[in-house]
Amino acid sequence: MVSPLNFVSLLVLVNSACFVDSQLAQKESPIINTKLDKRKKILTWNSRRNVTQQECIIDIPFEDPIRPTVEVSDDNSYACTFVNHLVHRGANLTVNVTADGQVYQEFLTIPNPGKEGSGGTNLSCLIYNIRFMNCSWMPGPAAPADVSYHLYMWASLHGNVSECSWYILDSTGTRVGCHFENLDEPHNTDNYFFLLNGTSNETAIQFLDSIPFVGKDIEKYNPPANVSVTYNVSYYIIRWDNPKIRFHLSHHILCYEVDVQRKGSVSKGEPVFQRGEDENKYLLPGATVTGEHTLRVRVRHAYGTMWSDWSAACSFGFPEKDFGRFLVILVGLLVGAVALFSMGLMFLCKR
Repeated sequence: MVSPLNFVSLLVLVNSACFVDSQLAQKESPIINTKLDKRKKILTWNSRRNVTQQECIIDIPFEDPIRPTVEVSDDNSYACTFVNHLVHRGANLTVNVTADGQVYQEFLTIPNPGKEGSGGTNLSCLIYNIRFMNCSWMPGPAAPADVSYHLYMWASLHGNVSECSWYILDSTGTRVGCHFENLDEPHNTDNYFFLLNGTSNETAIQFLDSIPFVGKDIEKYNPPANVSVTYNVSYYIIRWDNPKIRFHLSHHILCYEVDVQRKGSVSKGEPVFQRGEDENKYLLPGATVTGEHTLRVRVRHAYGTMWSDWSAACSFGFPEKDFGRFLVILVGLLVGAVALFSMGLMFLCKR
């Protein structure tokens, strides 16, 4: 039989143990399950109890500290992304949370091991022919001879990552580019994410990351189609069709350059720039055209810098050697017309 004194002592011991456990739990960091996706630049963690404040800080050499917005889910999971920042120089990440009036921290690092200068440089990509994309890079200045670069791409922040399946080689057999075929169905919000790393038997190869490429900004348009010239005695009427493009954009956001040059002339004519319309047309006064001319047209996004290739050149006007003959024929026709008109008047007057 347990005496009242012993029972009270047992309760005291139990309460003391619970109090100690509670104190230990409060001192234990609420941050758990910290995960870093270095490729997609997403940091996630969970909290074992309620927190009142949370933030993540990314320190990158030669940059001010970055404090991205923390995304909070209903299941006490947290995430911050930093896709618009380059981390191939390395980075330190800090998670700060406040719980029960106390601040807790967790530290992570993003190293870039490998020989300095071994990673690829100058990564660039462009979309062409609506559904194709080419990317290119240069081998690092200190890359070993046997370096093999690997390019990974994903089309949305949470999309699947795939490695290039069609590499482009230089004269030494080193991978310096990649061709992507049959891109997914386009959306005006498409961004393309890339990571370039490499392997070698001699040394570790540093990785190269990039900020997302905005799909609309890296498309090289096809040349304008169906370029034609007609003449209505007063004007040469130049027409062309808007090119088919990958993303749905208003024709008015396109900018055209119309290049008209006189064949054999040393001086160059000034280019004409014109915004896109549903039906593109440019009027060239016939009086300004003497001799044979060539015409070509190209296009770009009105706020971009990447021009399409030129359309195939077409000719219009009369060759210089035929122009005098044309004038003689034209004068002869006019004289004949005047003579016929005069004879008609005389015939009418006699009647």
